[in-house]
Formats: sequence, structure tokens, C-alpha cells
Amino acid sequence: MEIHNSAIVSKKAKIEKDVVIGPYTVVADNVVIGAGTKIGAHCVIEGNTTIGKNCQLFTGAVIGSQPQDLKYKGERSFLNIGDGNIIREYCTFNPGTGDGGKTIVGSNNLFMAYSHVAHDCLVGSGCVIANNGTLAGHVTIEDKAVVGGIVAIHQFVRVGKLSIIGGCSKVVQDIPPFSTCDGHPTLVYGLNLIGLRRQNVSRESIKQLDQTFRLMFNSGMSIKHSIVEIKKQFPRPVEEVMYLLDFAQMSERGLSRSCRAKSQ
Repeated sequence: MEIHNSAIVSKKAKIEKDVVIGPYTVVADNVVIGAGTKIGAHCVIEGNTTIGKNCQLFTGAVIGSQPQDLKYKGERSFLNIGDGNIIREYCTFNPGTGDGGKTIVGSNNLFMAYSHVAHDCLVGSGCVIANNGTLAGHVTIEDKAVVGGIVAIHQFVRVGKLSIIGGCSKVVQDIPPFSTCDGHPTLVYGLNLIGLRRQNVSRESIKQLDQTFRLMFNSGMSIKHSIVEIKKQFPRPVEEVMYLLDFAQMSERGLSRSCRAKSQ
């Protein structure tokens, strides 16, 4: 363990081997920090916060401070952060709201400077949240999603896996998996072809996804009716199409509209 002599670290905190804690950082009582994690200068880690192995926290990150939620009355809630996350300068992560509430962050994510993860969020693994990306309470970000800079995501929105949201977007409805979205409010522009290819998704799956997107977002049909038509055309859909259909049917806030729908 390497703890700078100006850092304030509670004796009640559980800190594993090879942890590095920089100057003027504060670590409170109930914090757990996994092996190999490096914490920069002027960070504050408090609350019932667990940080996994081999994470990197840069200057000024504030992790585990009480949620910015007027309903919060001091209940015991939690923030769990997985392994291999990079949390850049001045990021803020809050725990859940309500007794036993949790904010959960997976592994191997990149949170760029000033990004915010609010109470009761669920962030998967392999995601990128760019500078000033803001997740309101109860937001879900699925695996390998990319959220552009200065993007604001409304409460209870779900961002599908392998999707990408362009910078400065306003997200008020669910973002379909595998999609490229942008705008104010956010609209669907098509497939995230680069992301799909990087993940070695087969040509057949990409082709079927492309046809599915055309029916779901560009045909003029409602989402409900497009799903019926997609199931007729693909009685044995590939895994990715099945995932997209399930996502659409489970959507509580509704899916973001097509950019073409706006121009019609």
C-alpha cells in the first residue's frame, strides 16, 4: 500500500494490497478498495462504497457522496464499482436512494472528466461516458454503449448495448441497442456499424439487423406493428434481432424516434 502522508484514510476502511492513494485524498469509514487500484490527488471516497481491483481515479473525483435526491433521508444505501474502471478528473458517482438502494457500475468502463452517475443507476461493462456525460437517477446503460460529451440522459431511460449517442444530445426516451443516435431530443439515425464490426458480429446478423431497423424506424409503422411484421419476415431471427425486439417490448419510456420520422 502506498498512501501519501497528506491523505486522510479511515482505519475502518478496507484497503487491499498495492493500492495507491494520492495527496489530500479522503477515504471514509465504510469504503472498500480492491487490489491494484490507484487514486489520485484531492479525491473524496465516502459512503458505503466498494471499488474493485485495478481501477484508476484521477484528480478531484467524488465517489459515494449522498444522492442528489430530495427523497433521500439518510437511509443506508450503496455504490458498487467493478474492476478496471477509469474514472477521470472531477467525476461524481452517487449511491442509491432508499434503504438498501444501489448504484452499480460494471467493469472496464471509461468515465471521462466531469461525468456524473446519479443514484440508482446501472452501468454495464465496456462503456464509454465522454466528458460531462450526465446520467440522471435510475438510468441503465447496457454493455459497450458509448455516450458522447455533454449528453444529458433523463431519469429511468435505458440505453441499449452497443449503441452510440452523439455529443450534446438530450435523451428522453430509450436508446435502441446497436443504434447510432443524435439530437435534441435524440433521434435514431441507423445502425452502429462500426461498433458491430468491432465486436465481430456476423454479416448475416448485421444484414438482418439492418432490415429490422428499416421496418422498426423507417417504415412509418408503429413499433408494435413493426414487431409483428419483423417476426413474420424472420421466423428464426438472429440473437441480436431477438435482443432488439425484447428491448422494444420491455421499453417503459418508449423508443427514440427515427430521424426520418421528424422530416416526414
